[in-house]
Amino acid sequence: MDLGQALEFVRQRREAVLATIKPDGRPQLSNIFYVLGDEGVATISVTDSRAKTVNLRRDPRASLHVAGDDFFHYVVLEGEVTLSPVAADPNDETVDQLVAYYRAGMGEEHPNWDEFRAAMVNDGRLVLHFHPSRAYGIAGER
Repeated sequence: MDLGQALEFVRQRREAVLATIKPDGRPQLSNIFYVLGDEGVATISVTDSRAKTVNLRRDPRASLHVAGDDFFHYVVLEGEVTLSPVAADPNDETVDQLVAYYRAGMGEEHPNWDEFRAAMVNDGRLVLHFHPSRAYGIAGER
């Protein structure tokens, strides 16, 4: 499957399953919400203490499974991730990225940005950037 075709399919959705690699080589699957940027990089908010984050620090390879409107249509993007620093201050660069992620994903402003910013620090949030390099799946009509 052409990566451009896959990205168009993925751009129309927001929910996916992120697959990372556990220390024993088996997959760790996590339901996530993502925002696909114009450059084809998916942004995901993650928590520092979660298994997917620990796995990606050890091995940045990941896959993103995006389901279509029925069971037989899907796209899997394969690639690597980069991780931002963990949010340490409500006004740091990581929290600014999380604000941008929220705005892009929700399409609206948060009702209380000070509360949001503090929660990002308290939760130990960071930003995962998924850089797809290839794709497979069935994105077209049956």
